[in-house]
Amino acid sequence: MDSTGSRNASIMTFIVWALNMEWSLRELIQRLKHYPLGILASEFKRFVNNTRREMTSLKRRLVLLKPKRKTIGNILLCYSNQAFFLKPGEPFPADHTNRWESWQIAKTFLDLGYCVDVIDENNDRFVPARNYSLFVGNRTNFERIARLLNKDAIKILHIDTAHWLFHNMAECRRLEALRQRRGIILLPQRNMRPNMAIEHADYGTVLGNDFTINTYKYANKPLFRIPISTPALYPWQHDKDFDGSRNSFLWFGSHGFIHKGLDLVLEAFSQMPDYKLTICGPIHAEKGFQSAYHKELYNTSNIHTVGWVDITSPNFLEIVRRCIGLVFPTCSESGGGGVITCMHAGLIPVISHEASVDVDDSMGVILKTCTVDEIKASVTKISHLTRQQLESMAKRNWDFARAKHSREIFAASYAKIIAEIIAVEKKTVPAARFAIETTSSPTNSCQSDSSARLQSPE
Repeated sequence: MDSTGSRNASIMTFIVWALNMEWSLRELIQRLKHYPLGILASEFKRFVNNTRREMTSLKRRLVLLKPKRKTIGNILLCYSNQAFFLKPGEPFPADHTNRWESWQIAKTFLDLGYCVDVIDENNDRFVPARNYSLFVGNRTNFERIARLLNKDAIKILHIDTAHWLFHNMAECRRLEALRQRRGIILLPQRNMRPNMAIEHADYGTVLGNDFTINTYKYANKPLFRIPISTPALYPWQHDKDFDGSRNSFLWFGSHGFIHKGLDLVLEAFSQMPDYKLTICGPIHAEKGFQSAYHKELYNTSNIHTVGWVDITSPNFLEIVRRCIGLVFPTCSESGGGGVITCMHAGLIPVISHEASVDVDDSMGVILKTCTVDEIKASVTKISHLTRQQLESMAKRNWDFARAKHSREIFAASYAKIIAEIIAVEKKTVPAARFAIETTSSPTNSCQSDSSARLQSPE
């Protein structure tokens, strides 16, 4: 008897024996999984399921966009692709600024006459099939794709975080400080995969201020600052009770709670019973943090944990109406989108330098050390201001956010920077490679395939 027949006989003997043991069908299947044929069947099932998910995943989709005017070249954009699959009338997602910003980057090049190929930043299997005049992407996939491009492609890194080395080390320092303060270890939640993106870029566009820019300066690449956009605008709250809200503050952020300083804020407010703290963020996403700070999150009378909140909802507006300021001692950001949202809502920021948002003494507080004691002192300082001072600072933040951070300002800034880059390249390469022509129409100027579009869904 050959080896195959022997294995089959062995399995049949096992099944007969199992039936004599009166095992249930479920128990039999569980035990069969550990036999060679069972392992092979499990692996095949996993392969089929993964392949199905991969084939239908948005991150594997290639979006092809064409300008309505004469084509002058091809652009590859590797960034968030969610906005290109929205249904007619569906608004841009408000959970992150990069949904709309990616859409606007594509529109900038379409208005100039370029065809734009869009892939998701996590598409690690895409291989360029044609030559590109420019490649724009964030850090995630930049180096791999840059190596595959035609040699004369201009590579623009879209920088939406501090450099990965600073970023990762900053989070580790926060985790070590937590261990020293409370004797517990939590895993990093915001660590980035190391990359050599800036080393492979010709230019960089940066969301954030000098803090973020300085983490990339070592590479000696031309860096252009772009003001981050915002998903929502809010009216000035003329009827806000500044006296009644002076002792109420907000922590507003995404996951990575140690990275973003929520632990420090909780410890500070748990020692300040006369001050109220509202927490808006996906707390349930980090079970370890939730367990470590369960008392502060759920059993401290002056701390109210809301969870994730839609910034376009009436609930968010009601929350900010009851608060005077935002406390956000993050250790590494690029543009601080959440901070900008709260400034748009008229909150006074108490933030770290690493939040990468321009704030002066007339607008709020830039924390120097981000210790619990400094947070307590800064919160107390803000709450002790007069009603007129509080209103003046809040209004200054609202005015600043509207003047510096909107979708219109992002679009104009990005278009200006791209025009500058192309103008520089025209002086050093054959003119046939680049063309720039100002378009006056602010409306959509593209065509796309049936699965993606660039028409504004709003």
